[in-house]
Amino acid sequence: MIFEKAPMGWNSWDCYGAAVDEETVRKNAEYMAKNLKEYGWEYVVVDIQWSSKDAINNEYIPFCELNMDEYGRLLPAENRFPSAKGGKGFKPLADYVHSLGLKFGIHIMRGIPRWAVNKNLPVIGTKVKARDIAKLDSICAWNTDMYGVDTKKPGGKEYYDSIFKLYASWGVDFIKCDDICRELPKEEDELVAISRSLRNCGRDMVFSISPGPAILEKAELYKEVANMWRITDDFWDDWKLLYNMFERCEKWSIHTGNGSYPDADMLPIGAIRQCYDKNNKSAFTNDEVITMMVLWSVFRAPLMIGAEMTKLDDFNLSLLTNKELLKMHKLSRHAHQVFRRKIDGTEIVLWMSVCKNGGIYVCLFNIGEKKCTYTLKDTDIEMYDELKGIDILTSKNVKFKGELKVSLPKHSAKAYYFN
Repeated sequence: MIFEKAPMGWNSWDCYGAAVDEETVRKNAEYMAKNLKEYGWEYVVVDIQWSSKDAINNEYIPFCELNMDEYGRLLPAENRFPSAKGGKGFKPLADYVHSLGLKFGIHIMRGIPRWAVNKNLPVIGTKVKARDIAKLDSICAWNTDMYGVDTKKPGGKEYYDSIFKLYASWGVDFIKCDDICRELPKEEDELVAISRSLRNCGRDMVFSISPGPAILEKAELYKEVANMWRITDDFWDDWKLLYNMFERCEKWSIHTGNGSYPDADMLPIGAIRQCYDKNNKSAFTNDEVITMMVLWSVFRAPLMIGAEMTKLDDFNLSLLTNKELLKMHKLSRHAHQVFRRKIDGTEIVLWMSVCKNGGIYVCLFNIGEKKCTYTLKDTDIEMYDELKGIDILTSKNVKFKGELKVSLPKHSAKAYYFN
C-alpha cells in the first residue's frame, strides 16, 4: 500500500524507553484523540520490549525473560498490559485506540527470541523448530533479545508469516522493525522476507525500519521494502544532532515521496525521559524546536511525537497544531536545499519545495551561533514576479517583491508559502 503522506503520531520511546504500560498508552491516545487527531495525528506506537515484565527505563536488561506463546511469538507482558491476559495480545488495546479514531503500532526486533531458541519451540503450521531457523551468529550489538532468522531455510519465512498474521489479528497498523536498517548487505535477505510477510498478512501496515544511519547506496531497496527508514541513529534533544540533520536531509531529499519517507526520528520535545524523572524536559530551546519542525515538515519526514503528551505546554501544542505548518508537511514536493552559506559570522541555509496545490514553500534557517538579518532576494529563489503569501509560523500575510528582510535568532527558522 502507498501511504500518500508521511505518518504522524506518537511513540513511547523518548519518554518511557522500554517501560511504557497500558494505562500510559491509553492516556496518551485519549489526549491525541481530543487535541491532535483533527490535525492529522493518528498513530499510537508502543516501542521496544513490551514483552518484558521487568523493563523500567531506556536501559535493556540483558537476556531478560520475554512473554511468548507456545510458538515463540512474543506477547505483551501482562503486568504492564493487563488487557492482554488470556492470550488476547494487543487486540484489546488496539481496539480501544481504534475506538478513538486512531491507529495502533508496535515495535519489533529483527529475528526470533533467544528464549524460543533455547526452548526449541515449534514454528506454527510446520515441522520446523526454532533452532532449525535461528542464525546464532546474527545478533544485535545493543540488545540481547533475538537471534536472526535464516529465511533461506525451511520455516524461516513461515516464522515471519506467523508473527505478522498474529499482529494482523490484533489490529496492528504500524510496525517499527529494529536492528535491520543499517545491517545491510549482511541481513538483506531477512529484510526482504520481513517486508514480504508484512505485505501478505492481509492488513495494511506502515513498515518503519531502524536504526540508522541508513545506507544511501541502498535507497532504492529501502523504497521497495519499507515506508520509512531511519537516516540517523537515535535523535535526541542535542543541538549538535539537529545541526547534523541538515546534511542528512540534503542527501536523502531526492528519495522522499510516493509512499517512501526517510525518517529523521522522533521529535524529542516537551516532557521526555519520564522513566527517570517526571520533571525531565527537552533541552531544546523554542527556536530549536521551530527549526526541527520546519525542517522535518518541508522535507516530509515522518512526525512522531516523543513527549508525554498530557504534559504538552502551549508552545509545543501550538506547533503541533499549526495548520499551515502541517499543510506544508502534507503538500511539500521535491524539497531540496538551495544553499548553505557562512554569512556575517553565522550560517544560513535555504530550502525550497513545490506545493502540490500550486505555489512554493521557502524556508530559511540560521544554524550559526549569532542572530542575523538575512535579505532574501529574488535571485535566491529564482522568482522575479511579485509574490503574495503567508508567514507559516504566524499566519501573517507577506508580500515578496525583489527582496524580503528576515530576522533570524541563532538556531531559528522562518517558513513562507508564496503563490
